Amino acid sequence: MTFLFLLLVAALATWLVFRPKSRTSGYNMPSNFPTKWRSFLETHVVFYARLTVDKKRVFEEDILRFLARVRITGIKTDVTDEDRLLVASSAVIPVFAFSAWEYSTLHEVLLYPDLFTQDFSIEDKSRNVSGMVGSGGVMNNIVIFSKPALHQGFDISNDKKNVGIHEFVHLFDKEDGSIDGVPQVFMQQQAVLPWLNLIYKKTQHMLDGKSDINLYGATNNQEFLAVASEYFFERPELLEKKHPALYNMLCEVFQQDLANLPKAGEPLPRAIGRNDDCPCGSGKKYKKCCMPYD
Repeated sequence: MTFLFLLLVAALATWLVFRPKSRTSGYNMPSNFPTKWRSFLETHVVFYARLTVDKKRVFEEDILRFLARVRITGIKTDVTDEDRLLVASSAVIPVFAFSAWEYSTLHEVLLYPDLFTQDFSIEDKSRNVSGMVGSGGVMNNIVIFSKPALHQGFDISNDKKNVGIHEFVHLFDKEDGSIDGVPQVFMQQQAVLPWLNLIYKKTQHMLDGKSDINLYGATNNQEFLAVASEYFFERPELLEKKHPALYNMLCEVFQQDLANLPKAGEPLPRAIGRNDDCPCGSGKKYKKCCMPYD
């Protein structure tokens, strides 16, 4: 562990303790939703691009509400309006059906210039973390993202992966007091056992290599919820076709039936091509790796 890394950790810890504790972001908010922001969402956020005009205005209001309350800070990297829009979109998408939702435990989002380790190092060659929900102490009200990974989640629209959505689903899960993979709605509907049974069944298929759900979801219940939710929001029609029971349960969780919504138009963000490198990181071409599952 280098002296520079120790100095960075110490500086980060000091800043987290003494930074302003205001529940407003400090960002100079525009009075109206800028046209260039709307254009950016149309070309980079599939969820927004598929909404009707009226629903897009609601999405924009939710974006502004989030940006007014949650501070977004760059650690050794600049924060642009485009970064802010992707962070806010990641937050809004899972809770879009819930009017004026606020993540009660979230005060700040940190953007790192690259992947990082569990102890927040960006220098260690073993760094492999792209997003993290803080827990305990000064990190309890914070979410951290690798800035490039955040953008990649929106740049590719059909790989069933989006780290922004993944981490905000963890925060959504946390609203009942713990990140355990059991959404509060299932507690209210006494649907916990059917949900846990479904997770067990799907996890066994994943471990046996018989599922197109990202294997990381087999880590534990909370990661299954987050990974399945990425799939739900990125490829709802495919999830409904291949995993109808899971799709229906996630419709209950998020109060959204995305596969059957009227579409305002075709999304503009690029889809991964047959001959592109597979986004799973295998080093193979997409057509030789994850594409056969689609």
